Amino acid sequence: MSFDSVGTIAAQGSRLDLSLALADNENTRPLLDGNVTAQGIRFLPTAVHPSEMFWRQLKYRDFDVSEMSMSSLVISTSKGAKDWVAIPVFTSREFFHTRIIVRADAKIEKPADLRGKRVGVPEYQQTAAIWGREALSSEFGVAPRDIEWFMERNPEKSHGGATAFAAPAGVTVHQIPPTKNIGEMLLAGELDATLLYLANRNLVDRSRVDLLSDPRVRYLFSDRAAEGRRYYAKTGLYPINHTVVVRRALFEQHPWIALNAYHAFVAARADVIARGKAYLRSFEDTGKLGEEAKRALAVDPMAYGVGANRKVLETICRSVHEQGLTSRRVGLEEIFAASTLEV
Repeated sequence: MSFDSVGTIAAQGSRLDLSLALADNENTRPLLDGNVTAQGIRFLPTAVHPSEMFWRQLKYRDFDVSEMSMSSLVISTSKGAKDWVAIPVFTSREFFHTRIIVRADAKIEKPADLRGKRVGVPEYQQTAAIWGREALSSEFGVAPRDIEWFMERNPEKSHGGATAFAAPAGVTVHQIPPTKNIGEMLLAGELDATLLYLANRNLVDRSRVDLLSDPRVRYLFSDRAAEGRRYYAKTGLYPINHTVVVRRALFEQHPWIALNAYHAFVAARADVIARGKAYLRSFEDTGKLGEEAKRALAVDPMAYGVGANRKVLETICRSVHEQGLTSRRVGLEEIFAASTLEV
């Protein structure tokens, strides 16, 4: 029996074949290589760069299960879109404001110096950009309207193009022409900084220059790790970038998929943790395992589940709204499958 309304799905006894799109990283590799499976599901995996993956999902709905931009999911949900239901799996996290790159001659020594500057961003609504602006505003008093923004992605190949992006009131966002990109403009002095930089080859991002090998540019935060530790100690936030979504039509036919898929991702993460602990513990007998490493073994900074991440999830929903990208604040119960809200 097949279900044409949900694309590539075919029921085979009690098992469903589902197309799966994930970025290839340590947290997802056990699922991509088949070492971890889901009960009742056979995943048909494809490794895709996130920029391209999210665009394909938002515009074409190419895959049954995939990673998804947290911000784009919140934005589309706020507008009534019901194509996806999320499970509380968070495959990518980072202190995104530490990725700000500046021209060495732009007289930008601290975040406050970004006021009035020309700053690039691959896409204004992407989650990493929202977290970067959240930190600039809450930690350093630099509001989005204080900066002149230049966005690389054009409407036809962007997340915002699929979710009807419009620049928030009071914020200047220029569209970079298709013949240019952030990397080249930064080196040419047409930009003073970029909020983040993506030069990976995919169908969406155009920059290709290896910026950090050029002495004309540098990171705003010279010690990025120290700034990340400071931010976390003060806020308790380890910013979430990606979650995982299931095609809603499929979920409504087979609600059990949400928790079965969730458990598979948890198992994949457990496999990563176990291998990491085994590696670190191999140093115990040599006395090279310091106290900081031992403390790191006791917690999982990338834990899944709504309960362990409620504060950071509510922060991203609030920030998307406060930055003018939604007309209302979206609740977590609108985003995640009801069966996963308590995990």
